[in-house]
Amino acid sequence: MSEPSARDFYDDLAHDYHLMFRDWDASMAYQAEVLGGLIRQSLGAGPHTVLDCSCGIGTQAIGLARAGHQVVGSDLSPVAAARAAAEAAARGSRLPAAAADMRQLPFKETSFDVVLCADNSLTHLLSVQHLRTALLGMRRVLRDDGLLVITVRAYDETRQTRPTSTPPQVSQTRDGQAITFQLWHWHEDGERYDLEHFQLIPAKNTWQVRVRRTTHWALTPPQLTEFVTEAGFTQIAWHSPASSGYYQPVLTAQRAPSAQQLRHRLHSA
Repeated sequence: MSEPSARDFYDDLAHDYHLMFRDWDASMAYQAEVLGGLIRQSLGAGPHTVLDCSCGIGTQAIGLARAGHQVVGSDLSPVAAARAAAEAAARGSRLPAAAADMRQLPFKETSFDVVLCADNSLTHLLSVQHLRTALLGMRRVLRDDGLLVITVRAYDETRQTRPTSTPPQVSQTRDGQAITFQLWHWHEDGERYDLEHFQLIPAKNTWQVRVRRTTHWALTPPQLTEFVTEAGFTQIAWHSPASSGYYQPVLTAQRAPSAQQLRHRLHSA
């Protein structure tokens, strides 16, 4: 990854991440309901073993754990991963969470039914090599026919319009309203952009202004589909916000069965 560091960005943001949501607990429940529905469509009712490999402070992982799935979290940011485990415990759930780069997942082969990479996290990988490494690692820890779930921004539209900012989001704190917005600075290649993440936090009669910086690769659906296919996934499908109810486009794909599994199926037929 290039500078500024994605780990530094999320280490610094971990304490304030929930302020990006009007109601963080309600968002956790809503996201778990939608993502859980997509998991059921592919794998059945479950419960399932789930790795959230970009768990952040637990926005998706905690909701899925509360819905009955056996969830493990990992995140590049040790600060965020620690908060995810603590927030889960505070809500009566268990979420083992580790600090781990998604390009070097510290889990055994075929350990999970589902690997989730949500909230546009994959696009912090800025090169073809890093993206391929991460997707191959996700495939490695999935069981045969296991489900990959990735959510990203709608970059097919964004690459055409190249917005320079996002609308402000407002959340309520004990001291008043907090405001979050972003500025985007596009690179010459038209695909990558530097993001400045602003939060205005109420403080008595003034504001605390917090600014964090990171970089994204605005991957379009055809680009990401090609990378996922190359990594050994099949049954790739895109679910739009209109069809899924999720706030970002969602890619689902299944790990292609190994040669050994195919031989077993043939002998069992």
